[in-house]
Formats: sequence, structure tokens, C-alpha cells
Amino acid sequence: MTDLHLKWMDEPGPTDVLSFPMDELRPGSKEVGILGDIVLCPAVAMTQAKEAGHDFDHEMSILSVHGLLHIVGYDHATAADEKEMFTRQESIVDRWKN
Repeated sequence: MTDLHLKWMDEPGPTDVLSFPMDELRPGSKEVGILGDIVLCPAVAMTQAKEAGHDFDHEMSILSVHGLLHIVGYDHATAADEKEMFTRQESIVDRWKN
């Protein structure tokens, strides 16, 4: 993960999740495509789960949804974007768990 983080984000050290979109699919399109790849780092996820006070499986769910949201076009570059993305992320994880 450290190598991928440096190569693709030009940032040192490992990160929790990286997303690599592949096809530019359009909503409503009948095209078949590949959304992309999501790479998770279990070591970082374990640390984050402990810090957040929840279990490892929950953290991996959060990171998986987070990566998928990036692939389909969400970002958290601005405060408004972050609020929208993280609200959607929490909603999806909650529904997924139930």
C-alpha cells in the first residue's frame, strides 16, 4: 500500500484505501463495464478501528464503501462534498449491516 500510495497519490506512507476507476459509465447507460479496483490496507484499518472504537469488520465495511463512492464519482475535497460523501457512506454501511 505504501508503494501504491506514493506512486498514485505522491504521498508517503500507507493509507487505508485507494480507488482506481476504470470505465467512465454514465447513469442510465445499458453499457457493461468495470467500475474499477479498490485496494484496502488491513494494517491501517486495524489501527483505525481501534482508534474509532469499533471492530475491524466494521472498519473494512466503511473503507469498502468509501472506495466504491470514490469510484462512482464522490469526493471529499470540500467541506460540503465531505459532508455529502460521508453521510452517504454511513447510510450505506448502516443499511448493509442491517
